[in-house]
Amino acid sequence: MTFGAKRFGRRLLLSALLLCVWAVVAWGAARFLIVDTPLNRADVIVVLSGSAVYKERTQRAAEYYRQGLAERVLLTNDNLRGEWSSAEQRNPFFYERARDNLLRLGVPAERVEVLPQPVSNTYDEAQALKEYAVANRLRSLLVVTSAYHSRRALWTLSQVFAGTGIEIGLQSVETGEQTPAPLTWWLHLSGWQMVGGEYVKNVYYRAFR
Repeated sequence: MTFGAKRFGRRLLLSALLLCVWAVVAWGAARFLIVDTPLNRADVIVVLSGSAVYKERTQRAAEYYRQGLAERVLLTNDNLRGEWSSAEQRNPFFYERARDNLLRLGVPAERVEVLPQPVSNTYDEAQALKEYAVANRLRSLLVVTSAYHSRRALWTLSQVFAGTGIEIGLQSVETGEQTPAPLTWWLHLSGWQMVGGEYVKNVYYRAFR
C-alpha cells in the first residue's frame, strides 16, 4: 500500500469516527429536550399550538381522549393561517385545521374548545391557560406538545402555574411523523430549526421570563 493510500485510509477512518461521535452528541442533545410528566386523569387535555406539527399533536390528544384521560380537549390559537383550502376557498387558521383533525379522529365537536385569545409564544399560551383554568376551577391539565418543545413548555407552565395548586401533566409526541427523530434530526433542515432553535429559546426563557 502506498503512502498516499495509507493517508487516505487514515483520513477516512478519522472522518468515520468523528461522524460517529457527532451522531452520539446530536442524539443526546435532542433527547435532552424531551421530557414527560404523565397524568392518569385530567380535567382537560390541552393541545399547544404548533402550526407545522398540529397533526401529530392532535392525533395524540385524540388517543388520550379515547383512552378516557379527560372529557374535553382544549386548543390554543396562534392566529396563523395554513395553506389554501380549495374546499373552503380560503386559508384556514391552524387551530381550525387542528379542530377538524380532532373531529376526524373521533372527538365529538362539543368536546373540543378553542381558547379565543390569540397567542404568539409558549409563555402567552401558559398565561392564557392559567386564566382559563382558574376561571373554570380546573384542578389538572394534561398538555400535549411536540417532543423537542416539551422541556421549554414544561418549564414555562411550571413557572406560570406556580402557587395555583393546579396539577400540570405534559406528554410529548414521539418523533417521526412531522418531527425528525433524535438520531437523524441533523440531516433535516427542520431538525436544525426545531432542535437548534429550542436551545436558543430555552436559554432566552430562563434568562428573561
